[in-house]
Amino acid sequence: MDQHKLRSHVFDKTGIRVDVDDPIFALVALNEAVLAETVERQLALLDSATQALAAQARAAGGLPALPAAAMPQPVAEAPAPSPASFTPREWRLLGAAAIVSLACALLVLGGAALLYKL
Repeated sequence: MDQHKLRSHVFDKTGIRVDVDDPIFALVALNEAVLAETVERQLALLDSATQALAAQARAAGGLPALPAAAMPQPVAEAPAPSPASFTPREWRLLGAAAIVSLACALLVLGGAALLYKL
């Protein structure tokens, strides 16, 4: 915690000069300590919940068993998607998007023509 930076920040925001020996800095230090403890506690809870969820997923067969530490892990390379290979669902979505965009363009042009005539 840089007290001089906080001091200048308070002065910039409020126009109030705060001395470095002001008791408000004790409150800031207390706030930082409470925040750090709360963050550590929440991280511990999140870690335990993540481990419990992973154990449940392994039990259900959704995740593989834990790998042995001595076994080297293979590096999976994702295949590069080719831009020309669309699925039929993607073609339908592209067609629907094209129709909607054309309808919107016609609606905008029609509204502009109406406003221009007025």
